[in-house]
Amino acid sequence: MIKKILKWTAIIVLTPIAIILLLTPFRQKLKYDAPFPDIKASKDSAVIAHGKHLVFGPAHCMDCHSTANNDSLLNLGQDIPLSGGVVFKLPVGDIYSKNITPDEETGIGKYSDEAIARILRYGVHADGRAVYEFMSFHDASDEDLTAIISYLRSRPPVKNEVPKHNLNFMGNLIQAYMIKPNGPHGEVPKSVVRDSSAEYGKYLAHNIANCNGCHTARDLAGNFIGESFAGGTPMEERLGTFFPPNITPDSSSRIFNWSEENFIARFRLGRIVEGSPMPWSAYKGMSDTELKAVYNYLQTLKPVRNVIASTFTPKEVK
Repeated sequence: MIKKILKWTAIIVLTPIAIILLLTPFRQKLKYDAPFPDIKASKDSAVIAHGKHLVFGPAHCMDCHSTANNDSLLNLGQDIPLSGGVVFKLPVGDIYSKNITPDEETGIGKYSDEAIARILRYGVHADGRAVYEFMSFHDASDEDLTAIISYLRSRPPVKNEVPKHNLNFMGNLIQAYMIKPNGPHGEVPKSVVRDSSAEYGKYLAHNIANCNGCHTARDLAGNFIGESFAGGTPMEERLGTFFPPNITPDSSSRIFNWSEENFIARFRLGRIVEGSPMPWSAYKGMSDTELKAVYNYLQTLKPVRNVIASTFTPKEVK
């Protein structure tokens, strides 16, 4: 009797696991549908200039889509190639950023403006596959998406064939069953008022600068699992482990009691800790109005108690 119970228990437990494993290879390239936003690139110099500011400022596209020494190039006023190839070594495997120059073979030159806008807004590639949840532009305004795409279209093409993602066993399982497109959380605005209000700060922190993306804990599929802005998932980098700090108004926050002036002054300093994943060089280029807006928004958050003793633990030298 005991052997029969163990046998049927094993069958009940192992059968679903076997089915999941058998189906995993067939679910690696699932296709999804999503609308194509009515977005058209502009050749207007003001629109392109706004796009450049977003790309190299709050949207920090260069930090993920350039393997160059961005800090040095920015300080020298030189061009930064957005030709992709940055590798993110994650628990799920190696994820490579895309070439977003207008090259027609290896970049975005082969895609329509609407297709690029769909990737950013709905997380669906041109071929229908889901995009990994790294970017925060789902609720970005039509005006800002148009500016970003217009600037990218204006750049010289760079031929650079980026490697395909190299997923491990866990990564293949997650891609098969957990990676799904994410879209807007409501009606997307045509444009937003760019001022120092907390409302604009919220828009920047969630939809452009992606502050929430690092300062809130996430699972392996990119889903938020922690209290907003109360401290993010540890990041393993070349020089050690970085712990995105709590930036809510609680006394345990990294920015508790910072004044608006303190907040802006820290961003103007840029990168202090070598290897920090925070895109300091890009955020350093944000305007005072943008930084004031983000600061004002952070003051409106619910205080969350979360003590993070250190934001950086260096690797041991062997």
